[in-house]
Amino acid sequence: MKRTNIYLDERQTKELDHRAEMEGISRAELVRRLIDAGLREAPGNHRALQSAIDFSFGAIAVDEGTSREEGAREEHLEQLWRLER
Repeated sequence: MKRTNIYLDERQTKELDHRAEMEGISRAELVRRLIDAGLREAPGNHRALQSAIDFSFGAIAVDEGTSREEGAREEHLEQLWRLER
């Protein structure tokens, strides 16, 4: 392995630490996994997928079981991310 230093803003650090804790891994391991996932994707594919997710979010009418609280979207996407692996 090669050591690499990167600068993260406060939000990135907080979100990485939160996700790493949820998955029971270190921040460094999470960064390696995220980089691997990004490198596996076809160029431009990530932007198209994110655009589709952004466009479709909220398209289904809200029912009693659907949470629209702050952070619900991010939590849902994190759950999908874990299922994908």
